[in-house]
Amino acid sequence: MNIATKCYGILLATLLLGACGLNQTQAKTPAQVKSVLEQEYKDQNIEVTSIKQSPVSGWYEAVLSGNQLIYVDKDARYILDGELIDLKEKKNLTAVRQKELNKVDFSQLPLDDAIKEVRGNGQNKIVVFSDPDCPYCHKLEVEFGKLTDVTIYTILIPIDTLHPNARYHSEQLWCQKDRTNAWISYMRNGKAPQKVDSCENPIERNLSVADKLGFHGTPTIVFPNGQVMPGYAPANVLQKTIVENQS
Repeated sequence: MNIATKCYGILLATLLLGACGLNQTQAKTPAQVKSVLEQEYKDQNIEVTSIKQSPVSGWYEAVLSGNQLIYVDKDARYILDGELIDLKEKKNLTAVRQKELNKVDFSQLPLDDAIKEVRGNGQNKIVVFSDPDCPYCHKLEVEFGKLTDVTIYTILIPIDTLHPNARYHSEQLWCQKDRTNAWISYMRNGKAPQKVDSCENPIERNLSVADKLGFHGTPTIVFPNGQVMPGYAPANVLQKTIVENQS
């Protein structure tokens, strides 16, 4: 979809805003706007995490649970759920802001709860949130096997709703004596490890971290500069992206 089409959609949405207007007026400060939205969303278990002036005069930017962006007029009467485009600069301002919101503090990730693989000199680093039964995670792991000079930290987050056996496989892989080689054999070569007794594992902690970060799909890669890349990519793209996002 080109920028002109997007802008037409936003203009149309703006003209129709009366249909979704909030039943409040004259809430002109960020605190008042936040209060109105919290009241509006209180039965939906949606948190209003921040309110700030948007790039458009008379409108606020509101960040909801999961880093969802919406825009609210200065009277907190109308909301706009869509992309904000700067026609002069040919820039999607919502996408730029969303990228900022989605940045992760790499230093706070629980690397001790990850499976660590060092390739080459390991100078570059990434963290990947992965499900052992996710097909695209398996595809990504094959590409990881082609990379050089990278340390890969894999945080296991089995998605039970999609893969009923993923938690069991995660625990079995974690509890192996050599979990790194067990993980590589399973994910890249399809070789299941020998069954072992259950052990203390970080699965629940990992799931909690992923939930707080809004990661509900796998694979999801996090780079040291905080940028996030969901999904699969071939090795040549990965190698370039990894180097570019170290700092």
